Amino acid sequence: MTLGRVVVTGGAGFIGAAVVNALAIDGADVVVVDSMRPDVHARAADDAGESARETLGDRLVVADVRDLEVLRGVIRGANAVVHLAAKVGLGVNVDDIDDYVSSNDLGTAVVLRACAGEGVSRVVQASSMVVYGEGRYTCEAHGVVAPGPRAVNSLRRGEFEPPCPQCGSVLEPGLVYEGSRLDPRSTYAATKVAQEHLATSWARETHGTAVSLRLHNVYGPGMPRDTPYAGVAARFLSSLERGEPPRVFEDGHQRRDFVHVDDVAQAFVAALGGVGQGHHAYNVGSGVVTTIGEMAAALAADRRGAEPVVTGEFRLGDVRHITASSDLAAIELAWRARIPLCDGVTGLTVC
Repeated sequence: MTLGRVVVTGGAGFIGAAVVNALAIDGADVVVVDSMRPDVHARAADDAGESARETLGDRLVVADVRDLEVLRGVIRGANAVVHLAAKVGLGVNVDDIDDYVSSNDLGTAVVLRACAGEGVSRVVQASSMVVYGEGRYTCEAHGVVAPGPRAVNSLRRGEFEPPCPQCGSVLEPGLVYEGSRLDPRSTYAATKVAQEHLATSWARETHGTAVSLRLHNVYGPGMPRDTPYAGVAARFLSSLERGEPPRVFEDGHQRRDFVHVDDVAQAFVAALGGVGQGHHAYNVGSGVVTTIGEMAAALAADRRGAEPVVTGEFRLGDVRHITASSDLAAIELAWRARIPLCDGVTGLTVC
């Protein structure tokens, strides 16, 4: 399939840069729209902007996706839009709630409106595994159950596993699937659910195709360093580069799926292909369950750094276990992650 002209919002960011590169290799004519906001980019906005301009040249348009007129001008004549622009992180401070909603949900609404106005009928956007809240759990007595948010007092006592909401017994974590209940547990997660609903409505009203890729824990070269929105792998690596041990919250047994950014980029390329009209959501992960402690240990071993330290600290917005099946993406998009963790952590850098 010829991709033609593809507009990538947020294309100067960590994941965006990998997506732009993958699209260019696949023959797409890529244009990037990025606001270069300092609270979104790892480096100061001026530094990040200069680097992006060196790489992208006149393919970079510095603008906010909430600017409808600018966006329509950029989208005009495009074959598809990849929408990555977002404010990320947990959103643990209520003072940020309006900015998260404006940046992520109003931003998405403007992107979709611009696409409709310019006749662009295919949009692929970044969603997240956080839309599920906690993962899938099974109680020996009550089957599949949905635990509620973890209690502060339990966490302070070091009781990190969510109990069965009916009998209080220990639960067995498993994989979530795309049809699982959505249960956002942070401001950021709530905005991602809203983005998917907006895409569903847009696809229905325009007879277009919208794809939401529910990304798992993305890592890779150029991860953002020491920001509130950095992934746990980046924080561990930053500690190791300072000669410090990675600090692992809770007991380190939290289950995650770490997927390399280059594999994620290929998922976006695949999503621009063969699915039909309507809204489609796909989990995008490596398919391998890895604990937070195991990731810290793998990075420490690769860097020959200090052994990780398990601190028992916690963040209220964090969930205990969240891993998902990516089989649907393999079936419908012909996509699977290819880079194993042992290879992906080798020689990693942060910015």
